[in-house]
Amino acid sequence: MSSDPRAVLTRPAPAPDVTVAYGPHPDQVADLRRPTGAGPAQRLVIVVHGGFWRAEYDRRHTAPLATALARLGYPVAQIEYRRTGQPGGGWPGTMADILTGVSELPRLTAEAFPGAMAAGPPILIGHSAGGQLALYAAATLPAVVGEVLALAPVANLAEAYRLDLDTGAVAALLGGGPTEVPDRYAACDPRSLPPSKSRTVVMHGVLDQQVPITMSREFVAARRATGGNVHLLELTNCEHFGLIDPESTAWPEVVLALRSLTGTSPVS
Repeated sequence: MSSDPRAVLTRPAPAPDVTVAYGPHPDQVADLRRPTGAGPAQRLVIVVHGGFWRAEYDRRHTAPLATALARLGYPVAQIEYRRTGQPGGGWPGTMADILTGVSELPRLTAEAFPGAMAAGPPILIGHSAGGQLALYAAATLPAVVGEVLALAPVANLAEAYRLDLDTGAVAALLGGGPTEVPDRYAACDPRSLPPSKSRTVVMHGVLDQQVPITMSREFVAARRATGGNVHLLELTNCEHFGLIDPESTAWPEVVLALRSLTGTSPVS
């Protein structure tokens, strides 16, 4: 394993089996990976990448994670979406893309991989800003989304704005702060949304320097106080990027969390 936690962002990975479009824009697409290995068919896993919603970060940096999940027997869709710094990105395009993609990808994947996907709602795995998008989708599309595994999610956009995470990332996404565009925060900030019915696991590294773990602690505590089915797993020796790196010491914990959500036991 590389000593640089960011190495996973540029690590080569096998090409996807197919790329499908869920809309007309070049970034309204998803890379699909067929499950490999023996075992019963599993439900679709939709991976929502992070990068603080910015155009310079795309789905390619989650290719090692997606490849590893496919080898565990999951059909995987790495959803792309319009991001800040490109036409249509930010509010409301980024949010609209996630809702449309999550709604369409089960059908598109079943058509691409006949017989390789179990019936049932997709599981969402979102990292960082992608964690915010996954939590948003689960709260907004309760009849569509199954379980959620949120990895170091930006679970409180108002707080992320106050902390100025990634130098103005939230303001770029929503077009201002909570007092300037309160309706936008109310519509997509996980902390402001009604509790999701989706069973949710939030994982966060104690050493995270990009998204403070206190955000996940507060989010989970608030959701549990209102009866939400959400659990927090803190990883003592993990930073921000180990959660999406199959070569990291955190990866077995990520797999166990996914297996706990899907009701399957770990493979050897």
